[in-house]
Amino acid sequence: MPEIGEVARIVSYLRKYLVGRTISAVKAQDDPIVFGKVGTSASEFKDAITGKKVIDAGQQGKYFWLTMSSPPHICMHFGMSGWIKFSNDDTSYYKPTKPEENEWPPKYWKFILQLKEDPDCEVAFIDARRLGRVRLIDCDAANIRKSTPLKENGPDPVIDKDILTLEWLTKKMRSKRVPVKALLLDQANISGVGNWVGDEILYHAKIHPEQYSNTFSDAQLKQLHTSLLHICSVAVETGAESGKFPEDWLMKHRWGKGKKDKDRLPNGEKIVFLKVGGRTSAVVPSVQKKTGPVAGDVTGNSSSGQQSPKEEEESASEEEKKTSKAAKASKATASKKREATVKKESDNAKTKRKGPVKEEEENDEDQTKAKKAKTSAAKGPKEEAPGRRRSARVSGRGN
Repeated sequence: MPEIGEVARIVSYLRKYLVGRTISAVKAQDDPIVFGKVGTSASEFKDAITGKKVIDAGQQGKYFWLTMSSPPHICMHFGMSGWIKFSNDDTSYYKPTKPEENEWPPKYWKFILQLKEDPDCEVAFIDARRLGRVRLIDCDAANIRKSTPLKENGPDPVIDKDILTLEWLTKKMRSKRVPVKALLLDQANISGVGNWVGDEILYHAKIHPEQYSNTFSDAQLKQLHTSLLHICSVAVETGAESGKFPEDWLMKHRWGKGKKDKDRLPNGEKIVFLKVGGRTSAVVPSVQKKTGPVAGDVTGNSSSGQQSPKEEEESASEEEKKTSKAAKASKATASKKREATVKKESDNAKTKRKGPVKEEEENDEDQTKAKKAKTSAAKGPKEEAPGRRRSARVSGRGN
């Protein structure tokens, strides 16, 4: 997901190519999610901004906007995979654009702005997964940040340093009992911090991501505040271009997950991965030690302290063996369950086939008995032969 640095990169391009220019025409896809989820439609968007001049571009965390010559203004969020493309420039920041990605209009476009004045340029908002949002904010330009959704989000670490002070952060941290990374990722607390930025902040602050937010000392909170402002500022200044990040940043070395001997920093320190608040976190246990209650545990950390690299490798190997055994056992159990299910279904099928025949036989027998009983009742009681009656009376007197 584009975070504070990536959004700042796009805002810089918007200022470069859009600000001061007039939107001569608008193409908009009728997408009920990207537009409709936030109370706008493609047709309303098109009608609202065609012919208007772009006065400025702004940002608060992951949100960004275009200030128009008159209300309403455009407010956008990239979601997980949204981006802005320009017909005359490449905005990619971490890998070269593939030749097929240079086609215009680009794939998955949601709106395209055509501009008057030179240079010749079109601007497209793209979103393959449709998790981005495009809305119109009907207010004075000075009140954009006082409107929904911006007003519901926390301060921006770069433009709101006067708000996001050490005292403010200390109060926020100690007012909640949640894993510290979860607090940082919550946009209602602080705007712009996403997964990789959050990991970078905590690595430089030497803080474990799962430790509860209200368990840190004053010294730790001071370091966290310093790291928060520094990491976000560098991310914005570099436009999230990782090649410009300092060599000691975790971001430059965190992509070796699952690759042999690649999940380490240049100094040999191991990088492990765990889930915090549903997000994968990169952690360096030798640096980010637990100093208070945590919401979970990190593979590679023992209860008595940090393991040596050799111990970590042995632990990882043992864990892999256990996982393999567990997987085999699970597979065998599943196979047995399938066999039992097949056998049971087969038996049930046989029973169903036999059931009606047996039931039919029983019904025939019952019907035969009923017929005999009916015939017997119609004839009345059977008279005994005279000889038999006398014999019975004689026999009775003899006894």
